[in-house]
Amino acid sequence: MQIEFPKSGYLRIKVLPKSPKNEVVEILEDADGEKTIKIRIKAVPEKGKANAELIKFLSKELGVPRDKISIISGKTEQLKLIRISKTK
Repeated sequence: MQIEFPKSGYLRIKVLPKSPKNEVVEILEDADGEKTIKIRIKAVPEKGKANAELIKFLSKELGVPRDKISIISGKTEQLKLIRISKTK
């Protein structure tokens, strides 16, 4: 399953840490058409390790430099809002 570059520049992600491998599990869509992407991450959720691994994974999947990806909200939660800045 592949993640598409968001038109809005934002992604809603549900992270499942301590998983056997990094992968997109599924893409959920609510009644309003908002998508939440479920992603498994190998890293443990301590001292920002899972967040760093998530940014690295998203960078590779979307072909965007890591410094263009930031966590807007949910740094200590499973549900996160991610902003992806466009590259020039």
